[in-house]
Amino acid sequence: MPVRKYRHVADMPAARPLPPLDPGNLRIACDLTELAYGLHPWRFTPGVRKFRSMAEANLHRSSWEREQVRVTRPPR
Repeated sequence: MPVRKYRHVADMPAARPLPPLDPGNLRIACDLTELAYGLHPWRFTPGVRKFRSMAEANLHRSSWEREQVRVTRPPR
């Protein structure tokens, strides 16, 4: 198979569209989810938390999401 070089991403051919409702689409989605988790797994602290209001729960969730993005992996 020949290797092709492109000078710009716009020159590359587009990915072929997947047919809707194809059972293979679920397999592809699961594989991508597994890859994403393998690259950066979520970290949950054990336990149950109680909140006095939805606003407090939403604030806790948004801070947890920010921590997940900012966590860096230790060097191997």
